[in-house]
Amino acid sequence: MDLSIPQRFNGPLESGNGGYSSGVLARRIAGAAEASLRSPVPLDTPLEIVEDDDGSLRMLDGETLIAQARPIAELDIPVPAPVDVETAREASRHYKAPPEGIFSHCFVCGPAREDSLGVFAGPVAGRDVAASPWTPPDWTANEAGEVLPEFVWAVLDCPTYFAAYPGEGMPLSMLVRQSTRIDATIGAGTEHVVMAWPIETDGRKRHAGAAVLNANGDVLAVSRALLVEPRSA
Repeated sequence: MDLSIPQRFNGPLESGNGGYSSGVLARRIAGAAEASLRSPVPLDTPLEIVEDDDGSLRMLDGETLIAQARPIAELDIPVPAPVDVETAREASRHYKAPPEGIFSHCFVCGPAREDSLGVFAGPVAGRDVAASPWTPPDWTANEAGEVLPEFVWAVLDCPTYFAAYPGEGMPLSMLVRQSTRIDATIGAGTEHVVMAWPIETDGRKRHAGAAVLNANGDVLAVSRALLVEPRSA
């Protein structure tokens, strides 16, 4: 089996959004899954999906390993107290991404794109959390109005960067691993909250969590991300 990541679903200008690309692969796995990105994800390029005997999957561009995904027994990650919709709206007003830069045209969080998903996670006052409102558009959903897993993975990805680098500059740091569990249906056309929080810093590595909540504060999906800064030249 094979697939292609459409150009419109970029993160950096020339490669696929990490969360979306991970989700496209991991949606083929039942339950919680962990995806690891090994190379930049090419856009509008036929990619081969190979299933291994242990149930894990590989995404290949010819001989180049692009990503891997595997089932995980559980994803036990504590979620901080929920952020309500109005607080998320206020936080997003303080979104710090510049209008131009490597991620400025990301389809999830790019401020230079009119058709982005509009997940602009900003700092929540008085808390070590970033948050944004999110109303999934109809095109992210199936015929029943249920948001497809790859878009859930995508919106769980981008906010983790802003949680991992609170009050700091914006160094280049890339998603290399994402573990995600989707617990409930996320409906298109309904306002949700996406929140993210830092977990751990280890040199060039940053760990952060993220969750999608409904307007009542119920957790619908949760994720843990590992971001890594490139080595200095």
